[in-house]
Amino acid sequence: MLLHLNGKDIAFENGESYAKIIARAMPDAGALGVLVGGETLCLTARPKDGDSASLITIRDTEGRLIYERSLRFIFLLAVRELFPNRRVRIEHSLGGGVYCEVRDSRRSLTGADVRVIEARMREIVKEDMPFVRHAISRRDAIAYFEQTGETDKVNLLKYRPYETFQLYRLGDMMEYFYGVMAPSTGCIQVFALQLQLPGLVLLLPDPEDPAKVAPLRQLPKLMNTFAESARWNAILHCSNTADLNALTQSGQIREFIRVNEALHERSIAHIADEFVTSGARVILIAGPSSSGKTTFANRLSIALRVLGLRPVAISLDDYYLDRDQIPLEPDGTRDFERLDTLDVALFNDHLVRLLQGEPVQVPLYDFKTGRRAAATHLMHVDGDQPIIIEGIHGLNDELTRDVARNLKFKVYISALTTLNLDDHNRIRTTEARLLRRMVRDFHFRGTAPEDTMAMWPSVRNGEEKYIFPYQEEADVIFNSSLVYEVAILKKYVYPMLTRLTPASPYYTMAHRLIKFLNYFQSADVEDEIPLNSILREFIGGCCFYREDK
Repeated sequence: MLLHLNGKDIAFENGESYAKIIARAMPDAGALGVLVGGETLCLTARPKDGDSASLITIRDTEGRLIYERSLRFIFLLAVRELFPNRRVRIEHSLGGGVYCEVRDSRRSLTGADVRVIEARMREIVKEDMPFVRHAISRRDAIAYFEQTGETDKVNLLKYRPYETFQLYRLGDMMEYFYGVMAPSTGCIQVFALQLQLPGLVLLLPDPEDPAKVAPLRQLPKLMNTFAESARWNAILHCSNTADLNALTQSGQIREFIRVNEALHERSIAHIADEFVTSGARVILIAGPSSSGKTTFANRLSIALRVLGLRPVAISLDDYYLDRDQIPLEPDGTRDFERLDTLDVALFNDHLVRLLQGEPVQVPLYDFKTGRRAAATHLMHVDGDQPIIIEGIHGLNDELTRDVARNLKFKVYISALTTLNLDDHNRIRTTEARLLRRMVRDFHFRGTAPEDTMAMWPSVRNGEEKYIFPYQEEADVIFNSSLVYEVAILKKYVYPMLTRLTPASPYYTMAHRLIKFLNYFQSADVEDEIPLNSILREFIGGCCFYREDK
């Protein structure tokens, strides 16, 4: 029998697993899984004659997800063995790793606890224990998790639309993760734990050099924002997907939406107050794709008007260089997200003159021609008029290098999801933003979901280079995530994703998102969503983008 693997035809015996075939034919490949027909399979799967497959390693997106899941399971097993009465919650990504909390009402986590957990994890890795996959009925799974006291999983599984699914066993512990695992703990060699009160950070391999642990970036402002959002989730009794589903089914989601939106309104009003107190003149707004920057800027402008100010906006788009002046990358393409695609010198000259009360002729950029138009428009600002500037480079001081720091008020905005599937399965913020973007691109830009997914790696790369390194420079961070939003977005994005076939190069990504969305109940309550909601930027009906007839 023949298997076409990574471009090579390899003979194998009937019944052999991918793990055995790869160990014999490509022993140093570092495989964590295989991609077959657009679907990610664990290495314990068995190929059929004539199958075509490609290896998944730590350098692939899917490979990193497999690695993280497997490392989380090792961590969970170690904690259960050492601290059986503590509740573990996997919270969110944090500069090179994943932030987790090991909760105990009697005492706080200590450095000694973390060292003991890491030592046990390394023993588990050394034992090379298999991650054993089991098909199990939903009823039996619920019975198991009731026995272990994991009510978060019990509640979640009640909403799952299928009666049979896959659990993984490691030692005497069973867990569910929405994705495949590595074949055994011996594959998970590179990691570290670091105390980060009140929890710890599970550090993953460095993306640039997977043989080394990624360094931990200290992000205190981001951590505080996550903690504040999680605190509100707890107050509202909605920390996991099952909590949101219960609100949807009971009809209480309408009131929940009102509270969510009121919290946003309160935060924006507080940011406006902070700006006034700062004495700054320029508000710089930056954040990753699909964070809701434009709607936020409009809402902040209104909050400032309530305080008696008359804000004006400058579009960075008008300061693009002519397309033929933008430097070429080594591969011959142009990176339009680089800072030097803007006429930074002209922008700074205009900004300084405006702050001094002088009028300037602001350029107009024509995106159809890729050149600056011949026409300009006159701009003048008074002393009581804040200048709002929205753009990916807003937190980089080089963009406004000629303006004193005390005149600048920096806002970082991102959709920092704090809702989990359950205590052990987090919702990645990048996937939540991708859902937003797919809905918006499809309905308002005519972009197919495959095209949005195709550009997503480039978008993410730009964020890593131009946005995330500066997020701690912000004076304030605004979390644009709405706890209820996936229940609304599902009815838009689910049909798009299910239309993709295994022939699509983006089927793997779509399949992963579908598995995650399967746990959410759709909520048909859009009439409850305010017209100025951040979510309206993506689903439509936003009052800031309507054309008055």
